[in-house]
Amino acid sequence: MKLIKELFHYRFEIYFVSLLCILFGSLLFPVKLYESVMLPIFFLLNLISGTLVFYKRKRIVRLFSFIFFFVLLKDILSKVLGKTDKFFEIGAFGMFFIFYCVISVVIIEELWRTKKVNKNLIIGLMSGYLSIGLVGFFMFSAIELTHPNSFNGLLIQEELEGKLDTLMYFSYITLMTIGYGEITPLTALAQKAAILMGVLGNFYTVILTAVVLEKYIRAGNK
Repeated sequence: MKLIKELFHYRFEIYFVSLLCILFGSLLFPVKLYESVMLPIFFLLNLISGTLVFYKRKRIVRLFSFIFFFVLLKDILSKVLGKTDKFFEIGAFGMFFIFYCVISVVIIEELWRTKKVNKNLIIGLMSGYLSIGLVGFFMFSAIELTHPNSFNGLLIQEELEGKLDTLMYFSYITLMTIGYGEITPLTALAQKAAILMGVLGNFYTVILTAVVLEKYIRAGNK
């Protein structure tokens, strides 16, 4: 209990580092090792760190704990059976989608209530932005899983696992509204999801930048 309270003071830093491991871990490990072993571990650690961020909110902790054990069960079954049951695979994508939606909203809520610009505010802002990108990643992955070939330009792989890196790339490129154009959504569902990510990226950047500036100016005037 004492350790958790001490870690709580660094909750945003821990969560942010776990997000960086998910996004850039492939630069540190061989691709096969990263995709089969390290990435599932990083996601589980991210779930734990996300639970730590809202340790004092019991309802959110219970929700995140349920998601953690569901994903852990899916990973164990996939290792034991050698493949993932489609029910658990779709369920895991749905659970992660809920997790990153909830944590993005609650992080924004926490930052909105913060009265001064400090380290937690800045790291929280970056964490919230990266979390929204993962919302898009799991949304796009679920679309590709349930409606194959919804995106043009993905790596030529029959299995979804071979397309995950490209879908994550597409999610963040769309969130940042860069749009290089080498990956395009083909179905109406995929197109709507891409529009949603672009809108969220613009709203987050514009609105929260204004909020941070307002807090900074107000603190300076005081």
